[in-house]
Amino acid sequence: MTAESDYDDSGWIAAELAGMEDEREAEEFDAGPLPVVAVVGRPNVGKSTLVNRILGRREAVVEDVPGVTRDRVTYEASWRGRRFTLVDTGGWDPDATGMALRIAEHAQIAAELADVILFVVDATVGITDSDEAVSGVLRRSGKPIVLAANKVDDQRAELEANALWSLGLGEPHPVSALHGRASGDLLDVVLDALPEAPPQRFGTERGPQRIALVGKPNVGKSSLLNRLAGEERVLVDPMAGTTRDPVDELIELGGQTWRFIDTAGIRRRERELQGADFYAGMRTKAALERSEVAVVLIDASEVLTEQDLRIITMVTESGRAMVVAFNKWDLVDEDRRYYLEKEIDRQLSRVPWALRVNISAMTGRHVEKLVPAIERALESWRTRVPTGRLNSFLTELVQQTPPPVRGGKQPKILFGTQAAVEPPKFVLFTSGFLEEQYRRFIERRIREEFGFAGSPISLTMKIREKRSGSGSSKKK
Repeated sequence: MTAESDYDDSGWIAAELAGMEDEREAEEFDAGPLPVVAVVGRPNVGKSTLVNRILGRREAVVEDVPGVTRDRVTYEASWRGRRFTLVDTGGWDPDATGMALRIAEHAQIAAELADVILFVVDATVGITDSDEAVSGVLRRSGKPIVLAANKVDDQRAELEANALWSLGLGEPHPVSALHGRASGDLLDVVLDALPEAPPQRFGTERGPQRIALVGKPNVGKSSLLNRLAGEERVLVDPMAGTTRDPVDELIELGGQTWRFIDTAGIRRRERELQGADFYAGMRTKAALERSEVAVVLIDASEVLTEQDLRIITMVTESGRAMVVAFNKWDLVDEDRRYYLEKEIDRQLSRVPWALRVNISAMTGRHVEKLVPAIERALESWRTRVPTGRLNSFLTELVQQTPPPVRGGKQPKILFGTQAAVEPPKFVLFTSGFLEEQYRRFIERRIREEFGFAGSPISLTMKIREKRSGSGSSKKK
């Protein structure tokens, strides 16, 4: 018996393929939009801490200084089986000026769009002039209002919270967002104020496609989102780091609704980040993980930096489809274009598959090219190559360029299959180890043959090993 006949290749491959079958579950979705609860209040009363308590996880950035939350940020929450959208807002100060004024304006917009307003007041401080001014605006809105008396950690503080009746918003509900005291009771009141729940059904339909806008600080992510929306949805300021929480916005483009996620700028040295910036970086990575496509924004008017390359590497490793948008193209002259092409050839050689668009979020130049690039990247990300066609391609490829000999033996590719999509993952069943250079060669030829523009692909091996009486494999 020859070495090649020591194994039942077909049986081994069949067993391995069976082990790679993924179970697919139907996803639950609502027939109508979720009701919206806006959490509003003056700066540093504990709004984001309360949001985290309602969500049951540390999602919103919290720091013991006012003004950490700047944009209105949406999350999906649930209580007693009822789902709703929770909107965390920046501090609402009617007397604010400058950027604080714009933060307050976004908080007021969130309140106007909400079904229920959760007004948070610091019970340990009592009623301030800002609280009274905001309460007047809320009363005129005609919206259901739930008054949360926060930072009530004991029974004595509960008595002090009764003074909030004078705001004219009804009963103050004492709660400690930090310690969770009476948070369930508060949510019961919020649920009672929500509009009637829409009917729910089960199905496999997808929601809006999620696109994460990522890049270093002040590269134009928020400006691009506002340009795509046709209005100011998120805060834009020349100061780097304006966005700290990921901001989700539904935008209709090309007859389709997309969910764009504006993220905090990713800074150079993550280990040196502290406080709100550290958690903002974590939120950006989490937003990337729950997206299908990442649009990496790069300032075309500046030299490509190590920071830009690290962000592209992070997106590649996440397995998301990717479009690289060179922003601020209106600032690029002929000399800069020449050197930029040289930088791209030299520094982005490992991601030649990434789709590129040259845009200006400020002027709107070529922004319309972004959605077609996203659609093409998504199509590649979900492409599946038929097994028969893949193996015919591999057979011809190996005949033309066999794998290099290793340890005196030439490994063989026995079978190939695409094990998954989103991102595409290919598995090669082999009789021996394939060198990394040859695997890169196979990946390059797969792209030439089948496309996958805008999508990373994964190529792994399952190596057949000899065992006395039976065969086994290991994955590389």
